[in-house]
Amino acid sequence: MTLSQSRPNRNNKQNFMRKLCPNFDREDGLETVLEVPIPEEMFTAMGNNIALRWENMATWMKAQTCDKWSSPIIAGRYNELSFLLFIVGSPLIPLQVQLDQSIHRPVKHASIEASTAKYIVQQYIAAIGGQPALNSVNSMCVIGQVKISSSEFHQGDDSVKVRSTEEAGGFVLWQKNPDLWCLELLISGCKVISGSNGQISWRQSSNQQRPVAKGPPRPLRRFLQGLDPRSAANLFIDAVCIGEKIINNEDCFILKLDTSQSTLEAQSGPNYEIIHHTIWGYFSQRSGLLVKFEDSRLLTVKTSRDDGEGVFWETSTESVIEDYKYVEGVNIAHSGTTSMTVFRYGEQSANHKRELQESWKIEEVDFNVWGLNSEFFMPPSEFNGKK
Repeated sequence: MTLSQSRPNRNNKQNFMRKLCPNFDREDGLETVLEVPIPEEMFTAMGNNIALRWENMATWMKAQTCDKWSSPIIAGRYNELSFLLFIVGSPLIPLQVQLDQSIHRPVKHASIEASTAKYIVQQYIAAIGGQPALNSVNSMCVIGQVKISSSEFHQGDDSVKVRSTEEAGGFVLWQKNPDLWCLELLISGCKVISGSNGQISWRQSSNQQRPVAKGPPRPLRRFLQGLDPRSAANLFIDAVCIGEKIINNEDCFILKLDTSQSTLEAQSGPNYEIIHHTIWGYFSQRSGLLVKFEDSRLLTVKTSRDDGEGVFWETSTESVIEDYKYVEGVNIAHSGTTSMTVFRYGEQSANHKRELQESWKIEEVDFNVWGLNSEFFMPPSEFNGKK
């Protein structure tokens, strides 16, 4: 395993992430390795001294069982955190990303807009290290921390101030290719595990006794926020250039990609239908790097009423990507912010709107993880034999 050049300075408490905790059963026992490292900020919030923090952490760890969630207050809290983790922390992209060793498409019969997009993608490949550097990466492991805040649902289209309180946590992300990945995300005591084994994608939160299947394999949106440049290049190689825009004082080209109708139908389920999903990438004209990733999705969810059209959910997400650093010759984004707006309407109800924000920081990036095989990405046993 190779280690990232961005390994944090442990003297900086803002960057430090705890990976070990004491053995609560035996004082002379080995320390317990946390499955998901937690930021120092999250640990500090557990109490006003070290002893109380470890005591609260022990109580929290022993409470991660389904019988503890019978209380309406606790269940409501976990449901809210699960919503935040699903919609902001681990959203998926409906497009299949091909893992090509050579990212190239012929331009002979392409339109000017498509040809321009292909040229911009080639500049992007050069900016993030070049094709040989990308081809040298077979797998990766990423450790990072996140902060999520949100507003309540409210009626109307007026803007609403996001709550000042933030939910802090950490994540571990493993990937072997765009369809073979696993994410463990922990925030304020609620954990979400999401993954894809190349045949199905799935996710499960700590307050669910059974995992939730999400259909065909899809890439995690977080990969396309500067973590996996090869997937981003393969995604936008089929886009079109629709113009220019200034993002954070940077002149950028705008690449747009619409999801095909056949893909939307394949990604829809028995109780919901994806109506459209559009993706935009903003590439700096100066550096060639992807500095903003944006997507918009509209779906309808069936309700118990047979005569209604169902409830429509529309999400618009913008991620500003920053702090690029080279890791083993590949230029990886190490921080950013995501803003999301969720609209819910339909079934003769008034429009409801909710705004959410996430900031993230990458602490470690490791490439070519030794021993990482397909068995590591197997879904929960409930999915054995399911497609």
